[in-house]
Amino acid sequence: MLVHLVLFAPRPGLTRQEEGALAAAFERAVGDIPTVRSARVGRRVRHGASYEDGAGDYPYAALLEFDDLAGLQAYLNHPAHRDLGARFQDSLRDARVFDYDTGDASAIRAWLDGGEPPRSGRVVSDL
Repeated sequence: MLVHLVLFAPRPGLTRQEEGALAAAFERAVGDIPTVRSARVGRRVRHGASYEDGAGDYPYAALLEFDDLAGLQAYLNHPAHRDLGARFQDSLRDARVFDYDTGDASAIRAWLDGGEPPRSGRVVSDL
């Protein structure tokens, strides 16, 4: 399973209309592009952990899952994603995007031993 992780921060002064357009573009992209297997969004939770200070200021995250790299690439090249990308450019102060090839918890053992288990959790790309 490939995971497309987007950490993002809206730009200051984003209007309700702009927020609505961004949300609609996201909903359209994940609903219309058939290679998206699941889509989740979240709001950052701060609870005093030591790792929070160095993690950057990204109050929101989107996590999309795809069966494989071809599915991710089909998503990235789809017209609905191009519209979403344009909305992101207009609406965000900052964003970071990462893609990971993931597996279940047992994959970490082979990965740490230098092996390449299927869906090992290694970084595929940092866009």
